[in-house]
Amino acid sequence: MNIERIGIIGGGIIGLALARWITLNRPGARVTVLEKEDAVARHQTGHNSGVVHAGLYYRPGSLKAVLCRRGTGLLRDYCAERGLPFDQVGKVLVARTGEDAARLDDIERRARENGVPGVARLGPEGLREIEPHVRGVAGLHSPTTAITDYIAVAEALADDVRRAGGRVLLGAPVIALRQGAGGAEVLTGDPRGERVKRSFDTVVICGGLHSDRLARMAGASREPRIVPFRGQYHELAPESRHLVRGLIYPVPDPRYPFLGVHLTRHVHGEVMAGPNAILATAREGYRMRDVRLRDVADTLAAPGFWRLARRHWTVGAREMAVSASAAVFAREARRLVPAITAADLRPAEAGVRAQALTRRGDLLDDFAVDTHDRIVCVRNAPSPAATSSLAIAEYLGEKVVFAR
Repeated sequence: MNIERIGIIGGGIIGLALARWITLNRPGARVTVLEKEDAVARHQTGHNSGVVHAGLYYRPGSLKAVLCRRGTGLLRDYCAERGLPFDQVGKVLVARTGEDAARLDDIERRARENGVPGVARLGPEGLREIEPHVRGVAGLHSPTTAITDYIAVAEALADDVRRAGGRVLLGAPVIALRQGAGGAEVLTGDPRGERVKRSFDTVVICGGLHSDRLARMAGASREPRIVPFRGQYHELAPESRHLVRGLIYPVPDPRYPFLGVHLTRHVHGEVMAGPNAILATAREGYRMRDVRLRDVADTLAAPGFWRLARRHWTVGAREMAVSASAAVFAREARRLVPAITAADLRPAEAGVRAQALTRRGDLLDDFAVDTHDRIVCVRNAPSPAATSSLAIAEYLGEKVVFAR
């Protein structure tokens, strides 16, 4: 019997979900997950809002929309099976102006075409019935939008892989990656500082913030480039948490690439405000003072970066102001909930988003995967990637990894 050796680079939720899918659906395969950190879910998965998206915004028929709707159901069932939190707290999109209200028409149409259940248009009174402290001229309610703990989900996925005979190797950074006629070879470090060569029939790169560099190691094009954006969060003080029941979002402005400050209740009771989005000076730069010159140089050298900057410099300047001042951050949150003040906010841990950028300066909005002989590169897995993780794993397994 020919035993398939599958290597997966990256111990975030996408890599772990794929490893689990393979162990369930290809019992003859030997799966190894290579994670450079000392625990899984240390980067994007572990710095995420915890929202299980219902599929309101996404273009009907797009891979993002299809995988989100499929992934929501799979994740709900998985959380029930494993005893993990999955709370349908609901989400309201708040229109603050007549222009915002007009945009709700298109979002509502997309939500219905995507099959999002229970979506309802709201007036000012309807908004206040669901979120008493919100003020807006109109709203859209998604009662099935949920929250979970994605670190706990990732840890459960890793446990599933191990129990099925797969390996999740921590402290195993990839140093080199090449492929030949017989498969692919990966050179990794280990916690003792030694180098280990590993051979696989197929390697799948789920490297998130470093996916373009790993693809380049494999001999593939580095395009699209990864440009890191840091999202700053604040936490509402415990005595202010009553101001938010579930999830409160602004109506997205299609002219700009990021959503803006919103309010999110977490499964452990915290209520977070954020994130904003500013250019990060390190791919793993969770603090303002984190600077890595190689990462800055890579961003500035990206062919599409300056085109992006010219197009969106005004919103970039605004986001920097929001990040620099708690008073300005509170002002943004007050656009949704007027009772919030700067005194209600406490600084919280930031996240860094791996944003794929084309040479033309366009931010990739959908999932993007390409194959180079024995190596599969997951190029872009934007939000709602965590929501969609089990469906992405299914898609990668059926349509990419084992379809050749």
